[in-house]
Amino acid sequence: MTRSVPSPSSHSRAGYFILPDLVEHCHFPLTYHPDGDAIAAESVKWLDEGCPELSPKARSALYGLQAGELTAYCYPDCSAERLRVVSDFMNYLFHLDNISDGMMRKGTEALSDVVMNALWLPDRYMPTNCPGKPQPATEPSAGKMARDYWTRCIRDAKPGPQARFKENLELFFEAVHQQARDREAGIIPDLESYIDVRRDTSGCKPVFDLIEYAMDIDLPEFVVTHPVIKALNQGANDLVTWSNDIFSYNVEQSRGDTHNMIAILMHLRGFDLQGAVDFVGDLCKQTIDAFMENQRNIPSFGPDLDRDVAMYVQGLQDWIVGSLHWSFMTERYFGKSGAEVKKHRVVMLLPRVDGDGDVARAQEVRLVVHDCYCL
Repeated sequence: MTRSVPSPSSHSRAGYFILPDLVEHCHFPLTYHPDGDAIAAESVKWLDEGCPELSPKARSALYGLQAGELTAYCYPDCSAERLRVVSDFMNYLFHLDNISDGMMRKGTEALSDVVMNALWLPDRYMPTNCPGKPQPATEPSAGKMARDYWTRCIRDAKPGPQARFKENLELFFEAVHQQARDREAGIIPDLESYIDVRRDTSGCKPVFDLIEYAMDIDLPEFVVTHPVIKALNQGANDLVTWSNDIFSYNVEQSRGDTHNMIAILMHLRGFDLQGAVDFVGDLCKQTIDAFMENQRNIPSFGPDLDRDVAMYVQGLQDWIVGSLHWSFMTERYFGKSGAEVKKHRVVMLLPRVDGDGDVARAQEVRLVVHDCYCL
């Protein structure tokens, strides 16, 4: 896709940018699990108590994240028991994202080894002793928590979703390694390479596998790999991921993070800030439209499978609309001003955080944006 480079906008020069109205463009109904609030409270407490190493500020941010509420929007029709397992993983996935941000390659490899050890050996911790990659004798909290939610999940998860979940979580870590290598080398990837890696660093693939777990289904491989089903899966991933690049850009630019499509468009293609935001917003709108077109083209796989496919595709749709609305509810991107930003779509640029302690201070700045969006 080609597009001429827009001229610099007055918005970015003035220190703010305007969000595309993705919520208005998305007409899918928003649904919330009836037990969502109670499960969310239990789930965030589970992560809080399982991570004694969290700083007070990180612990406060954990409760402002509202990952359990995101889960209730994206899995509104499953049982409360399964919602709890999915909610625990959602909180855990954001935790992994937070602790891997800023890590160099060796750090992300050690983290992935500990987590995947728990998934492949759920009954007990067995540290490996690969040359140059020894694991600690005592299992770190990241491994303990992975083992805890995974043992509950596999009690009744069907074989297909289990296998795909493990495979896709490994792809997540491989992509995180690549991101760390780029960070270490000071490399900003081209747009196509970024999109390939971002589809895995988003974590969407394993959480989409949990749609099958949540709804107690097991799609056969010929369904999962059908071109229309694959296009729906990738379309939901792209919408969630690219819209997140828009919503998270402000916090990420404040700490110098370039793993974002907006930053790449500005750096490599000469876009100004508002032009890059508009470009990604247009991609998101096109992706929603393509998802709806693919929904109309789902083939029949027979009555029983059609029912399961319908539940899976509904889960992808719930992810699209749920993630868009949740992005203004969580404090992760707009602090306590999410409702105001959602209404007016104006985002004031945060100051750049430099020097030692960048990541911790940039996380703090998420909570110091109240009253900054009233233009």
